[in-house]
Amino acid sequence: MKKIIAASVILILILIALFFFLSRREPAPQYITQTADRGDIRATVSATGTVNAVTTVLVGTQVSGTIKELYVDYNSTVRQGQLLARIDPASIEAQVAQAAANLSLARANLEKSKVALRDTVSVFERNKILYGKNFISRHDLDTSETAYLSALAQIKASEAQVEQTRAALNLAETNLRYTRIVSPVKGTVISRSVDVGQTVAASFQTPTLFTIAQDLTKMQIVANIDEADIGRLRVGQPVTFTVDAYPDLTFGGNVSEIRNSPTTVQNVVTYDVIVKVDNSDLKLKPGMTANVSIVIDDKKGILRVPNAALRLKIQDKSSSAPAPKGPGVWVLENKKPKRVPLSIGISDNRFTEVVSGKILQGAPVIVEVKSNDQKNAATQTPRPGPRF
Repeated sequence: MKKIIAASVILILILIALFFFLSRREPAPQYITQTADRGDIRATVSATGTVNAVTTVLVGTQVSGTIKELYVDYNSTVRQGQLLARIDPASIEAQVAQAAANLSLARANLEKSKVALRDTVSVFERNKILYGKNFISRHDLDTSETAYLSALAQIKASEAQVEQTRAALNLAETNLRYTRIVSPVKGTVISRSVDVGQTVAASFQTPTLFTIAQDLTKMQIVANIDEADIGRLRVGQPVTFTVDAYPDLTFGGNVSEIRNSPTTVQNVVTYDVIVKVDNSDLKLKPGMTANVSIVIDDKKGILRVPNAALRLKIQDKSSSAPAPKGPGVWVLENKKPKRVPLSIGISDNRFTEVVSGKILQGAPVIVEVKSNDQKNAATQTPRPGPRF
């Protein structure tokens, strides 16, 4: 009887020890996997930009005055040389009349100088004959010669005065032509900055009256590309973009220019990349914000792994070696994780290309590790409170 009781106590102690041992064991982790498969990857660089016309001309004025007439408005289609507006020409016309009068006066003075020259020539020639016959003194001859030379100089001064007044007249006539504001190009008026009766002053800088887009069927996007991505861009790469006005439409274009001038805002360096866009249907308008995706590379039917698998880190507790460096993924072999180093290529938001590595299509790649404690905590429901 004592042996039975002793055996029972020993068995109970063994069961209690086994219970505590099992309850203290760390729960086995649960591995969430996805398969390495073949598919398509399109690597892109995303940015934002502004849609603008390829050529935009600012039309201003070189003379000051009051806007007398306007002949175009917003969205008006204009041709090269077409009259857009007129500045009141009254003051400029008065300047033209004054310059013309000054030119007439200068010409009259020139004729007067020529008449005086003929008189001094006659006196000088006569005095030379008289001096040769000793009828006059040398002083009288020198005086007549000086008068002759002075008359020649006066002729040149009068001719210069004529040229000066003629230039002033040309300037006044040019300013009079500038009162007619004409379009330098063929295009569409996208901005008008003046109204009839408004005074414009061109003393210090040329005021802008109209903004004309030369051809709205061809647009361009000025995209701001971060310095980390600018090295992957090349001229001619395809571009897709959307605008808020047409959220369901995707437009296309190509990179036409990569500018080397940097822009720094709050220590962030960006570069301007020009994207040429066809706008034959005139849906795109200047100033629209474009969400740009520049296609760096596009590969079809390649071996790929999820990006989450490349970011996953699992600590091997059975080994004291440092964590391996370089890209790699963890795969399940016999229900245990095994790290496989990889050489990777292009990537998108979901997948990364496998260039080389000991991984086959269909291999279970670990993308997340979840312990049983986490699973129980996520699925555990709170107990209802006591009822009174």
